[in-house]
Amino acid sequence: MRTTFSSEIDGFLDSRTDSAQISEELTPPKMRFPKIVHHQKAEVTIYGKKKNYPFYRIIYRADGKRRMQHFAKYSDALKAAEEKAEQLWKAHPIVALSAVQTRDAITAFQMLDAFRPKGERLSLSTIVSETIDLLKRVSGRSLREVGDGFLASVATVNRTDVATAASEFLQAADVRAKSPDGQRAQISSKYAYNRRKQLEKFAATFPGTALSELTKAHVDQFFENLGEIASKSRNKKKAISAKSRNHYRAVVRQFFAWAVRKDYLPPNHRLTEAESLRSEIANTTETLFYTPDEFLALLVAAKDELADLRPIVAIGGFSGLRTAEMLRLDWADIWRVPEHIEVSAGKSKTRQRRLVETCPALKKWLEPHLAKKAGPLWKGHEVTFQQKFVELCEIAKLNKKSIERKSNGLRHAFCTYHYALHANENLTSQQAGNSPAMIHQHYKGLATKAEGEKWFAVMPPKS
Repeated sequence: MRTTFSSEIDGFLDSRTDSAQISEELTPPKMRFPKIVHHQKAEVTIYGKKKNYPFYRIIYRADGKRRMQHFAKYSDALKAAEEKAEQLWKAHPIVALSAVQTRDAITAFQMLDAFRPKGERLSLSTIVSETIDLLKRVSGRSLREVGDGFLASVATVNRTDVATAASEFLQAADVRAKSPDGQRAQISSKYAYNRRKQLEKFAATFPGTALSELTKAHVDQFFENLGEIASKSRNKKKAISAKSRNHYRAVVRQFFAWAVRKDYLPPNHRLTEAESLRSEIANTTETLFYTPDEFLALLVAAKDELADLRPIVAIGGFSGLRTAEMLRLDWADIWRVPEHIEVSAGKSKTRQRRLVETCPALKKWLEPHLAKKAGPLWKGHEVTFQQKFVELCEIAKLNKKSIERKSNGLRHAFCTYHYALHANENLTSQQAGNSPAMIHQHYKGLATKAEGEKWFAVMPPKS
């Protein structure tokens, strides 16, 4: 029989035991090799020493591979062969491990036993399975690289009360509502005021509660009781429209997004998935606008103490500018571009420059002001303008009983009559500074072409 050495066997697992390093033991007399050790039908073969290899070798097959162990003493080789034969017969899994693998397994079990992050002992198979899966997913990066990358991106949530966080959020927003060096603020003071009132009501609903402790149920509770909160009375509910509730929702979402950036909320908080934060479809309200006769009555009534209102009312009705845009205008914006009013990017709601055509009727109403080359059209606050406009409606009502103050009535009238006159939503939207879809949705079919012609023919009385 020819002896096969490890270098000649494909997949041969060589495991030289520690006993191969101790002193040599004399070969038992009259011993013939190879010697086969049996346990039932399992067998392990012992090979004797050779001149060029002074060790006893035991060879067996386990887990589909041929394995070898080396011993300096025959007694150790015989004992190991008997143990392996018994293990093979009992299908013991340890026979599939080499001595090096066995030591690695024992070390791994000892490390796992010492590492119990949540008080639970982790299994070796789970650790190996998750490690292999992770290494496959990170495209060749080491586990240390993956861990360092995770620690660099993970946020530590700081515990902060809802009221404290809301106050900090509003203070930061107030800075954006101020005009630096006379320039236009990032957000309007009116918008900042409304947002403050809405968020203060939200924060007052959860006194002493940390922002990180909020749940979807808390958010739902706020919107469920919004009627009582808005009326400041538990016995009386205030009717809150769908549009107003959507405004509250927008503010709460902004607050949560800011809180994530400040590490007051974890990125995966999921509060915005609350059922009450789903936007509602608001009912389309009726578009109210002035008639040509009412427009003329307003212009004629704007005199004496209200004379400053006349050019603004004329510009609003004949050019369709928004109230905030008109109150930002300077007289230089009226005359700078011939036949047009220039609405610069800093004065436009959309922050995009546009030119609005000056119709013949508007030129007539602005003729008395040709000497005004510079200076603001309105020197007061928007609130003051609204109060004066209500007063103007009351005065005009003496001659025309149907005149009532209509929210954005001048701009609505311009869009309605301009679209009726030209039947071109693109042209009207270009003048008004909004989208063609908005013109088509809100102003189509509200007036006839004849009414449009009458509106843009409102001239100053000859007297």
